[in-house]
Amino acid sequence: MRRVVFVNRYFHPDHSATSQMVTDLAFHLAKRGWDIGAIASRQRYDDATAELPAHERTEGVDITRVWSSKFGRGWLPGRAIDYLTFYWSAFRAMRRERDAILVAMTDPPLLSAVAALTSYRVVNWSQDVFPEVATALGVRAPGVLRGVRDWSLRRAKTNVVLSDGMAKRLAAPRTIVQHNWADAALAPHPRAGERFTVAYSGNLGRAHEFDTIVGAIRALPEVDFVFTGGGAQLAAVREATRDLPNVAFRPYAPREELSKSLSASDAHFVTLQPSLDGLIVPSKFYGILAVARPVLCIGAGELAEMVREYRIGVAVAPGAVDALVDGIRTLANDREEAVAMGRRGRELYEKRFAPDVAMANWERILSEASA
Repeated sequence: MRRVVFVNRYFHPDHSATSQMVTDLAFHLAKRGWDIGAIASRQRYDDATAELPAHERTEGVDITRVWSSKFGRGWLPGRAIDYLTFYWSAFRAMRRERDAILVAMTDPPLLSAVAALTSYRVVNWSQDVFPEVATALGVRAPGVLRGVRDWSLRRAKTNVVLSDGMAKRLAAPRTIVQHNWADAALAPHPRAGERFTVAYSGNLGRAHEFDTIVGAIRALPEVDFVFTGGGAQLAAVREATRDLPNVAFRPYAPREELSKSLSASDAHFVTLQPSLDGLIVPSKFYGILAVARPVLCIGAGELAEMVREYRIGVAVAPGAVDALVDGIRTLANDREEAVAMGRRGRELYEKRFAPDVAMANWERILSEASA
């Protein structure tokens, strides 16, 4: 069986979303007898100064952590330097793995191009679509970057994307849609407490829309709201709700406590700027389904359509505060329907998005790429 090497800036023991995905898959394949390696940086997502071991074998995976600068995510020029130094170090490491199947992710962006320079045996695993994401967020990106990306996708053995919408946006040859998944340990826990509670869990990033949520919080003093996580918009949301007694903020929950953390609320927000539909798939969506809670989707496009089609929550357009308030109030007054939505979400998760489904599909993808 051909060797498979995953390339992503973060890997175990880091707990960022992409790190968890690639770590889960790599560890699973190693347990199944695959020859698995990983190339990552020595940093953690939330600690640029971390110095993880340069070489380590964990759970049967050979991990190579290459040098890169350590400016961190807070200063844009420094982040660019971090990217460039990681590209160079990862390129050198990938050249030593030219006989392997290289699975290149999208942190940093355009990692597919670096992989394409080292091998024809590349599987690109796109977690987002760059540079379109940057453009949608108001960051000017040279047009040549799209051409470089498209060139690298054409050279790849396979291009794996997270949704049909992402497949349409990229329009790359040899594309396979394979959704992400949630931690296999996630399961519903009993909900304690009288007051209806709505949560937002994860990154409060620039890709997400919060004005609609804040409007609903102000209109629903009888409902509790909990934000668990961090990100670029955390301070703004804190400031917008600082005079409201029904809002609480908590740090990221450790992975081993995520089941209980997500189950502690009756429903969960998922929000995405409409301009980013098809460019990003919020990973929190899968965790909400896994713990059998209704999805409160603020957005348009594929995710909202899925919520409506499978009746697993409430979907409203950004800015539709009244519709969101009505949806939350309906669930708060009809707990049985809220539970039914969560149950339907869990059934959908087990059928389409559970780890065992995804892992089996990935084994087929990599077996075909190895042929």
